[in-house]
Amino acid sequence: MSARPLPPPRLADAAGFGRVAVLLGGTGSERAVSLESGRNVLEALRARGVDAQPVDGIAALAEALVARRHDRVFNVLHGQHGGGEDGVVQGLMDALGVPYTGSGVLGSALSMDKIRTKQVWLSLALPTPAYVRLARGGDVHAAARALGLPVIVKPSQEGSSVGVSRVFDDAGLEDAVQLAARYPGELLVERMVVGDELTVGILDTGDGLRALPSIRIVPKGAWYDYDAKYVSDETQYLCPGLDGDDERRIGELALAAFVAAGCSGWGRVDIMRDRNSGDFQLLEVNTAPGMTSHSLVPKAAGQIGIGFQDLCWRVLEQTL
Repeated sequence: MSARPLPPPRLADAAGFGRVAVLLGGTGSERAVSLESGRNVLEALRARGVDAQPVDGIAALAEALVARRHDRVFNVLHGQHGGGEDGVVQGLMDALGVPYTGSGVLGSALSMDKIRTKQVWLSLALPTPAYVRLARGGDVHAAARALGLPVIVKPSQEGSSVGVSRVFDDAGLEDAVQLAARYPGELLVERMVVGDELTVGILDTGDGLRALPSIRIVPKGAWYDYDAKYVSDETQYLCPGLDGDDERRIGELALAAFVAAGCSGWGRVDIMRDRNSGDFQLLEVNTAPGMTSHSLVPKAAGQIGIGFQDLCWRVLEQTL
């Protein structure tokens, strides 16, 4: 899957990047995670001699770019509505002609909307769990009956497991809707896939996109929720998560899903493997993945010899 040799970095001298804004924080629901990601990226770039400065949120970035204080942007602003994964900040940077890391407007906006991403995947016969699009005030009990319990109830436009509930009986549906409805956008009711939780990082290493080794996530609790992602030190990450042909297939599927969603540069595709059938099911694409101590793209990159500083450098090279 990642067997071809890594090309050398395209740039040898950090001065070639000019002045780099590390976009972090913001006003979205994932602000705390983004701040930690940004601190780590900032430290890594500076350690390699890059002239990198933190910029907190879209308004501050707009002011800085209009004043021409930065030449390019490393985006680790997570989420939407003040986050950096919904296409808004990408549109701003495109309008100002400033290069940036990660996906453009289309890939960012589409991937942030789980319902429309699933529609694209299904149109291309890519596997994703059956779902019902639930308008606010819609009948969640009817949706659950149509899919069959257990189901996942979640906001259609949030990340980091924010607002997500696993529901095993009819009595839990109303509470799940109340939690998900705290966040903007439509709600998504999705058939729960019971099995292995997997993720595949995608990285453009200068010679095209490649799938990084998969990671199988084994949380201590029942599932990979916010605490397991960002707080607990007891979550296990097995990399590579699969062997042989299964590892090849999941890499190919992740790449196809990433490209289908209009994404570019780098990202992460979350996938479930059904315990009974062994089939893979696509869940979502993250276009500005976490770069915290618990984050998964750095773990996968490390498996093919790309350390954290080198990963940050290679992602930033995508702006050249």
